[in-house]
Amino acid sequence: MSLAATSSDRGGPPARTVPPTSDDAEPRARMVDVGPIRWHVATMGHGPVALLVHGAGASSHSLLPLMRRLSRRFTVLAPDLPGHARTEIRGTFEPSLPNVAEALRGLVGALELRPELVVGHSAGAAVLTRAILDGGLHPRLAVGLAPALVPLGGLVGAVLRPAAAILGHATAAAFIASRFATAVRVDRILRGTGSALDAQGVESYRRLIARPEHIGGVLSMMASWDVTELFEELSRSDVPFLLVAGRGDRAVPLAQVHDAAARLRYVTVTVVDGTGHLLHEEQPDRISRIILDHIDRQAQP
Repeated sequence: MSLAATSSDRGGPPARTVPPTSDDAEPRARMVDVGPIRWHVATMGHGPVALLVHGAGASSHSLLPLMRRLSRRFTVLAPDLPGHARTEIRGTFEPSLPNVAEALRGLVGALELRPELVVGHSAGAAVLTRAILDGGLHPRLAVGLAPALVPLGGLVGAVLRPAAAILGHATAAAFIASRFATAVRVDRILRGTGSALDAQGVESYRRLIARPEHIGGVLSMMASWDVTELFEELSRSDVPFLLVAGRGDRAVPLAQVHDAAARLRYVTVTVVDGTGHLLHEEQPDRISRIILDHIDRQAQP
């Protein structure tokens, strides 16, 4: 049985204030070798451990505004996913959902961490959920931001994975990188998800897309991606979930978030008006407030 509650955040007066933080605070970066993967991990803050995982096509840079705010209460870690940005795959590794989740489990184990809070955006939410279901993570709270937990159906699902597999080789990745790595094209792509970022946010994605190795890593993961089994197993989790959705999200529509929530045993759904798929980058103050308020309510008798 799913104990679901739904609320809507319209940007009214906050129940509590997130402590201010410097907008120019930068995380500490380190490289960690675990098996065939050389992980790039960004860290900042003090306190209990919070693990943040970005979505497909992004990197830990997309989580920086949220990291800055959560780091007032947590030691926040944000790795780049395998093949993304600065995390390298140095051997044979198929970036399927179970494999990426197991690799993340290996990273957490190598660092001897026990995250109390996990936050995943889009595909990152699926990675964290898979790791929870497989026993690799045991957080007090799992947060899914625009969580991509529902299988792609119809023509999109039938075409997307084969296309990604075809395009995932080096030559095609280099062509895609050169073709789309302009600020105007990147801005259009981002707006297609229902989100509008400032010039700095668009530039960060433009730099990512300009890297053929990043494009190749993204396409390789997409070609191996399937959340069908994950979706069917959601009811097995006894971890409380907070699913936060942007009302204007065009990549993970609100109906899909509610479909996932219906399968979870302990879940709260919060809908944020005026945001799209990249809600944590558009309005990090509101998103961090929602997360921290939920944690505080959890702690009450």
